Amino acid sequence: MKTKFRETLSRTNEIIFRYPIVLVMALLAAVSAICMIESSNESELFIVYSKFTICTCLGISLMFALKMLSQRIGRELLLQLLGIAFLVGFYYILPDKKNNFTEVYGYIIVITAILSHLLVSFIPFLDKNKEPGFWQYNKNLFVNIFLTAVFTGVLTGGVELAILAVDKLFDFNFKDKLYTDTFFVLAIFGSSFIFLLFNEKGLSTLEKDGTYPVVLKFFTQFILIPLLLIYAVILYFYSFKILINWQLPRGWVSYLILAYSVVGILALLLVHPLKEQNTKSWVKIFSKAFYYTIIPLVVLLFIAIFTRILEYGYTEPRYFVLLLAIWLLSIVTYFILNKKASIKFIPISLFTFGIFALIFPYLNAFSVAKRSQKTELLKILSEQQTLDKGSINFQKKITDTISNEIADKFEFLATRKQENFLYDLLNKEDRADLAKNINEGDFYLTRYTIQKKFVNLNKTSKDNTTEIDRLVILSEQQAIEIGDYRYLISFPRYNNQEAQNLQEDQFKLTDELDQKSSLKLNLNSKDEVDFGPQIMALFKENQGKTGTVKVPHIEMTANLGKYRIKLIFKQITKEKDSYNNKDYIYFEDAYLLIK
Repeated sequence: MKTKFRETLSRTNEIIFRYPIVLVMALLAAVSAICMIESSNESELFIVYSKFTICTCLGISLMFALKMLSQRIGRELLLQLLGIAFLVGFYYILPDKKNNFTEVYGYIIVITAILSHLLVSFIPFLDKNKEPGFWQYNKNLFVNIFLTAVFTGVLTGGVELAILAVDKLFDFNFKDKLYTDTFFVLAIFGSSFIFLLFNEKGLSTLEKDGTYPVVLKFFTQFILIPLLLIYAVILYFYSFKILINWQLPRGWVSYLILAYSVVGILALLLVHPLKEQNTKSWVKIFSKAFYYTIIPLVVLLFIAIFTRILEYGYTEPRYFVLLLAIWLLSIVTYFILNKKASIKFIPISLFTFGIFALIFPYLNAFSVAKRSQKTELLKILSEQQTLDKGSINFQKKITDTISNEIADKFEFLATRKQENFLYDLLNKEDRADLAKNINEGDFYLTRYTIQKKFVNLNKTSKDNTTEIDRLVILSEQQAIEIGDYRYLISFPRYNNQEAQNLQEDQFKLTDELDQKSSLKLNLNSKDEVDFGPQIMALFKENQGKTGTVKVPHIEMTANLGKYRIKLIFKQITKEKDSYNNKDYIYFEDAYLLIK
């Protein structure tokens, strides 16, 4: 027992001293994730901790990749400093305000995370002479990741259940915070530590030659390859249907082709050593046939993505799909024409394409998408003859489908900070309305602001699925009468879920009207009242109506803890988007009177 304990302690010390920066990143990520959750009511702190969490999580894989490289070429300190400098720079690239955290930054974060993991897969093997250990290295990483997931899942679940058992059996009344904190520590720091334990000495352990795992062979032969066959049959039948009906492919077929290709390439990588063994004829057949089966599907992929691009222009997702199609074409060409093809080409080429998509001047995903949508917007405005001396004439009669399309493109460009281009298309009054949304960071209401300005619409048939029905309930009493109430708190339209303080008490409004017909006002995370049913009753009274309906006032009273409160609205809007078959409910500023 003592020997085992000493051995475990020795390995733990060895891991700590071999991978200190990776572990520091994991620990900081866990702590900052905990702080992020705790500061969710304070927008400025929440953004700071969110950015720090993202950067430190990226730092785990990045620093591990640089550690692997340093074990090959040395210069560990220099590589670590470069890695930290990158993470600091990435932190300052991310926005400082919650409302500015648009989908663009989501794409940047996701692509950067994928690239950092791809870097781990090939960075120690850039030297051609080191290629023989490449497959063993990645195979061991794959196995270690799988084992880490299993161990971490069991450890986290076991510890959480143990805390729950102690809490319920001994009446400790632990706060929910303990469970979330434990989860983040074990899921982030714990998983990183377990993964490093499996890697032992690092590169020398990972690239060590070994026997082909039986489990891996079984997994590839009886799970991955059968899945590929199912995908292939579906896609080829769909291709035949297109040829017979002579119709353009649906957009979502692109994702199915990409899934087939990615799973196939993964299967090829997993069985790579077996194709040299004469006894494994099925591997040889699969390895040779797979790339040829992709060729017609890649053609179909190009047709599908160009159909969408030519009709609607580039967006970031369409750009990435097109780039992946080009990457697949390069993979197929390389492995069919090159008899000495190296599997290193797969992660290195994908990494190169990813870097190109993120940072290449003028041709990166974000530049192309912005230019394309500007062109598409001007094209629509010109075709509909809605431009009058360079400004949009909102009195021009157009279909509701076209107005929605114009509004969508305004929203798209507003979230990508193209406000100057948009302002040039508007007169002074309309520009002021749009500027209010953009300046307050509410880019997503830009769509509705533009939509509402088109007053002369031709209603299209419901088959077009873009019709939006709107009911605005407007209070005739726009001035707020305080009466015998003592305090007034405002919940701003553009950030109404941010907690508001009254001396030592904290009021938080949780808006879930769209999802659960709920609008809960919470006092100090203890007392709570739900105004959702009253709001839904108001809409029920006006069921079947559209446009603007005026009511004497929109106010609701209740007792909350030691306070008597009144919640007042100036306007509440309900929109039905038949495209998504979903109701959207939102309100202007909410005012809370307290006594």
